[in-house]
Amino acid sequence: MTPVLALQLMFLACTLPHVKAETKSDFLNARANLLSLEHGLKTGGDLALNDMERAVNKVLMALKVKELETALGSGSFPPSAHFFHAKPAIEQSKVFQFIRKMPKGAALHLHDDSLTDLSWLVKNATYQPDCFMCLNRQHGMLQFTFSGSWPAQDPNCNWRRVNNTRIETGNATKFDAELVANMSLIREDPKMAYPTQAAVWKAFEGVLTVANGLIFYSPVFKAYFYEALREFYEDNVQYIELRGLLPQIYELDGTTHDEEWVVAAYKEVTEQFVKDYPDFSGAKFIYSSIRAFNQSDIAKDVAKALKLRAKFPSFFAGYDLVGQEDPGHPLVYFLDTLLQPGQQKPPLDLPYFFHAGETDWEGMAVDNNIVDAILLNTTRIGHGFALAKHPVAMDLARKKGIPIEVCPISNQVLKLVDDLRDHPVSFLLAQGHPVVISADDPSVWGAKGLSYDFYQAFMAMGGVDADLAFLKKLALDSLRYSSMAEDERSKAMELFQQKWKLFLHDVLSNGI
Repeated sequence: MTPVLALQLMFLACTLPHVKAETKSDFLNARANLLSLEHGLKTGGDLALNDMERAVNKVLMALKVKELETALGSGSFPPSAHFFHAKPAIEQSKVFQFIRKMPKGAALHLHDDSLTDLSWLVKNATYQPDCFMCLNRQHGMLQFTFSGSWPAQDPNCNWRRVNNTRIETGNATKFDAELVANMSLIREDPKMAYPTQAAVWKAFEGVLTVANGLIFYSPVFKAYFYEALREFYEDNVQYIELRGLLPQIYELDGTTHDEEWVVAAYKEVTEQFVKDYPDFSGAKFIYSSIRAFNQSDIAKDVAKALKLRAKFPSFFAGYDLVGQEDPGHPLVYFLDTLLQPGQQKPPLDLPYFFHAGETDWEGMAVDNNIVDAILLNTTRIGHGFALAKHPVAMDLARKKGIPIEVCPISNQVLKLVDDLRDHPVSFLLAQGHPVVISADDPSVWGAKGLSYDFYQAFMAMGGVDADLAFLKKLALDSLRYSSMAEDERSKAMELFQQKWKLFLHDVLSNGI
């Protein structure tokens, strides 16, 4: 909130109770003042658009109004439908096409094994001659591996070369589509397929396990991450931060690499991509542990994170706990371990980026993760779906400059909210609480990049009057709240402004 706006609100609070709407003019003036000040509080309300931005905003809002009028007439509004059903309509949307062209800054909440289009993964991994597959009888899921010789016999796994199996089916297109389906949550009737949060989370973890057999092969691993960077770059995202579990990456002969090799590989690929695409600002890595682990496991992982942070200070951003939050251990369960780095003399630097409040519950241990994350000085809050139920914590987060990372499609697919107009972040956006929009696990639900989530936030969560200032503020805040060092952030902001000007010119010259 700007000082001027704060003074205006104080004045309004003092004067409105004494306003007697004796005349229609008095009423309308008071009403206009109140609505104007409310609009000033909203995300983007403090941004003044220049002449060119105002001209582009007219284009954008005309498109938005037309889509809203169509939705009101037909009763069909994409953000109110499940993403699996709404995606075709979103892709036909002129507003979506506008957002696709728009520089969006950074994607700050992403997971390393669900970044890249699954069709790319099938085409670039399963066509390799050393790729094998089986239907694991124990788990009832596909399993992939790469091997220079026939994989060791397994009573649960009848290994076959993928290329041979593809030929035997006689329909490579159908076969490949079935491989993609085994790594995706997309189903024709998602409500029937996933009747509960527990069901969708079980399926979610299962499809990731299937894909990991391909992704964790060293040559695919590096190519997969490079392709992820390219897909976000093509979507006009200039920087990402990814969370990862530091898995064992394996070679054709079965040898594996340690965690240090994995971080070094991510760093190497990022540097190569920036060399190939100089107008990309880079990436950083956040190490993640599974919150269902026990205390001793997490203590080992925190020690590992401190070691890797010291080894890769400019690339290794910090530490997080991930996995389904409701059945997992709350943050307070790991309190002694999480406090330990700051208790050293001198204190050890390990920034936290905690997932917290990814739940519909209120007053439970999982819900209180919001409070614990803030008190543990988390840099950002992952999801923060429950934050609006904690007004004191919400105010503290705002004063400390802790944004929430909102992933609209993820929240819907994983059954926290059905209609995105009902998403609690709408309440936070109406107050200008710091928010960044991200994509979480886009490959699993058939999205690419960040534009789908930006569209949902713009059309459903920001309100009818959310405009270009709203979108620009989200993009700027994504860079502002990133883990970049000050010199990196300054360069990224300068690059964003250059991209923004080119975007404005393009819209006014060529339209959408």
